Amino acid sequence: MPTSFSSSRRQRALALSVIALTGVSLGACTSAGGGDAAETSAAEAVLRPAAPEGQLPELLQSELQATLDEKMAEYDVPGAVAGVWIPGEGSWTTAAGLADVEGGVDATTDMVWPIRSITKSYTVTLLLQLADEGTLSLDDTLDQYVDGVPNGDEIILLELANMSSGNADYVNEGFIEEFVADPTRVFTLDELNAAAIGQPAQFAPGSEYLYTNSNINFLGSVIEEATGQRFTEVLTERILEPLEQTGTSYITDVDDWSEPHAVGYIVEDGVPIAQQENASIFGPAGSMFSTLDDGRVWAEMLGTGALVTPEMQEIREVGHEIPSPPYDLYAVGIGTTDGWWGHNGEGIGFTAATFYEPETGASIVVYMNESNVADGAHPADQTFRAMATAIEASM
Repeated sequence: MPTSFSSSRRQRALALSVIALTGVSLGACTSAGGGDAAETSAAEAVLRPAAPEGQLPELLQSELQATLDEKMAEYDVPGAVAGVWIPGEGSWTTAAGLADVEGGVDATTDMVWPIRSITKSYTVTLLLQLADEGTLSLDDTLDQYVDGVPNGDEIILLELANMSSGNADYVNEGFIEEFVADPTRVFTLDELNAAAIGQPAQFAPGSEYLYTNSNINFLGSVIEEATGQRFTEVLTERILEPLEQTGTSYITDVDDWSEPHAVGYIVEDGVPIAQQENASIFGPAGSMFSTLDDGRVWAEMLGTGALVTPEMQEIREVGHEIPSPPYDLYAVGIGTTDGWWGHNGEGIGFTAATFYEPETGASIVVYMNESNVADGAHPADQTFRAMATAIEASM
């Protein structure tokens, strides 16, 4: 598949890619938090769960592989990795296609992939932990932590986490122009938030639901202000180290991305256009990278609520219909589809899906190096859904 293209075509692809991540097109709150402050985070009491022993039944493995192959062909996905884990049944992981088309590099199950908006579920988990411990309350207003946000004295932290704040997003014409002009520029969290602070609110806090990246990036700043630590330090200490997520990290400088790794693509007229990675444009809303097995662990942590109290997990699972991305309902840093709980991610040539089914304990993780499909579909999510159907039919 050829990868040559004009400068203007690359710029158009870059602009489309960054817009897609946010779901933005240009043109009732529960009190929580408080209680006794904990000396250690909930994650420190949780051990990394082992993968189910043995292999899934051969017939199911064949159906899962066929599902992956079909979806890759349907959406012209260059490369992918996927895994399914079912307690008492076994495990299945696979890699297919090319991680790097031009370089002829095969996808492998141990590669580190951008997980984009799945990062939101990590950020919101940190918020919920801090609320559990009484460091902050979900009823705190945003202006207690971040200055200058329109309606900041009315927006509560829970409304940021469940996408009902009404904040403008930082991805506007000015930001896109800056990004396209220098796709290698490393943006800071303060710069991302400044682009949103200068915009009028989209609606009154709590009156509607709209998936907006700035909500989670503001929460990143809230976490820093509440803890007195950098976001990456809080993430590492509270989640990554306790869960031994050695393949997972928060990356803003592409040079920190371990090689060999996948290249992201947008396919136009059958031509895969390689994208230049720059995770700094996403912040706490989408700058994390992970491996397939760490994705397995994270799916279980989200679905079981192992890192927060049962009361906080109940709050996390209060969902609402939301225009995008593809979920039946979006809740508090987590979404649900047909009874599976988890999160999707998309942007700059990658899509990802990480989901857990509470009744069976099954987990599905899919990472793909294609985004911005012409019909608006999310290849990794569509693959997850098809795999979930295959699993349900086999049970």
